[in-house]
Amino acid sequence: MSKEKQVPQVLARRVVAQSRLMRIEAVDLKFSNGEQRQFERMKGSGRGAVMIVPCLDDETLLLIREYAAGLHDYQLGFPKGLIDPGETPEEAAQRELKEEVGYGSRQLEFLMEVSLAPQFFSAKMSVFVARDLYPESLPGDEPERLEKVTWPLGDIDNLLAQPDFSEARSVAALLMLLRNLSEAQ
Repeated sequence: MSKEKQVPQVLARRVVAQSRLMRIEAVDLKFSNGEQRQFERMKGSGRGAVMIVPCLDDETLLLIREYAAGLHDYQLGFPKGLIDPGETPEEAAQRELKEEVGYGSRQLEFLMEVSLAPQFFSAKMSVFVARDLYPESLPGDEPERLEKVTWPLGDIDNLLAQPDFSEARSVAALLMLLRNLSEAQ
């Protein structure tokens, strides 16, 4: 076990850019050894987000292919979205599942909370596996209909080899699911 480190002292903080979804802050820090540095970080909405790994049955995953503005391309991954004000992560997961793939889940299990680029970004995402699905749809906020893609659980190596299955959060969610399944056996 490593010795717990003292977090740096915040000397100053200022917003250097802002958009509808996030803001960029410059943070002046003083470390316990006396060193001072300025870091920039993106601050998300603070609401958190969810990702859901839907299992149609014991042998089939359900993914979506959607437009990813950061890459200006379509990416294959799992349903995800922000937690709305007043929602729990579980409620947000059920809503996003219904909006993006047209299913609800009778068995929603929390897998893990992950962060994305924590050196620069303050957002966290709760990852769930959804089993015992039933058809139920809600209108979503996507600009176009999402493509649903089924994938056999026995062909994970081929999924990981897909060039459009590259989002780290989806890869991590898949690996968490596989670990969860191996622990259940």
